[in-house]
Amino acid sequence: MKKRLYVDMDGVLCDFMKSYNELYHPEFNIYPQSNWGFFTNLSPIINGVEILKELMVDYDVWILTRPSYKNPLCYTEKRIWIEKYFGLEFCEKLIICSDKSLLKGDYLIDDNLTDGQTEFEGELLHFGNDFINWYEVKRYLKNKI
Repeated sequence: MKKRLYVDMDGVLCDFMKSYNELYHPEFNIYPQSNWGFFTNLSPIINGVEILKELMVDYDVWILTRPSYKNPLCYTEKRIWIEKYFGLEFCEKLIICSDKSLLKGDYLIDDNLTDGQTEFEGELLHFGNDFINWYEVKRYLKNKI
């Protein structure tokens, strides 16, 4: 049986901060992710999509992402993003949940250590800190098979 691997979207698969910084203007007090198309148009993190597809051979991969509750469109936009980069069938493996500790799994790759991530029962792989890029994630997980 394959080990279950959850992967966050924003900051792990998608370059959230790049788009956020491009749209953020403090003088207008605008919430960038409330803009229509914000999540749909996020750029993929370098090598993330390709390496995750490789890991699907050995792991039961699921996308586990928190919603932007200030933007109800984010639920649809995140789903569209997954279809664009992984295909329609993989959309069945998209979970949008505010508290990631509710799910059971072996690994969670996430850049955020709040809102349930640290209580996740499996191993938390802190992307952007302990794992600087997707090659490091791949190397680590391939050694766990």
